[in-house]
Amino acid sequence: MTVKFSPQMYTFLHDLEANNERDWFKAHQDRYDQYIKNPALDFIEAFGPHLSKISPHFVADTRGVGGSLFRIQRDTRFAKDKTPYKTNTGMQFRHMMGKDAHAPGFYLNLEPGANYMGCGLWRPETKVAYQIREAIDADPTGWKKATTNKRFTDYFEIGGDSLTRPPKGYDADHPLIDDLKRKDFIASTRLTQKQVTSADFLKDFTDLCTRTVPFMKFICDAVNVPF
Repeated sequence: MTVKFSPQMYTFLHDLEANNERDWFKAHQDRYDQYIKNPALDFIEAFGPHLSKISPHFVADTRGVGGSLFRIQRDTRFAKDKTPYKTNTGMQFRHMMGKDAHAPGFYLNLEPGANYMGCGLWRPETKVAYQIREAIDADPTGWKKATTNKRFTDYFEIGGDSLTRPPKGYDADHPLIDDLKRKDFIASTRLTQKQVTSADFLKDFTDLCTRTVPFMKFICDAVNVPF
């Protein structure tokens, strides 16, 4: 299957940012379907066989609602910003044992000037975060190999938010205290619009995901899910 994102995707997202209201979106729904929703679902379907070779335990779900493609509508119930639509396209390939964004997974964000691919576990609950910290503490060599090997560091940086103080049970002078203080166990790499709209993007995205295997395996092992 040949899949390709068009530059028109970015044009639509730019226009949506300038006209973020329901009437405008309804009038331009066909553009959203043509340049974002349908190509994204095609990409998810095409990536599925590649993902299964990386790990059989992650899912490329082509459902239009509740699948790998995040909905364009924002949840504004508790937000100060009441604009109804997101101005990015997000896709997550979650672990089969995860039910939401707080599960190990691969993530793709397509947005004007802010394209990136991410992986890992974002904002796990406290118990799960401590499982990862305990795994890092118990196997510092394995963690270092997973996060400092050249195939990984050539493209990825570990990021996310961290605690201001050492987590309970760990001293401030622990050699891996910066990693133990993490609230997010994620890594990401930036992408250009030229990359995303290239005919080779599926191949490039697959290669990036493959480079994260040691990191993803460490995270999965730490939280007791199969990789």
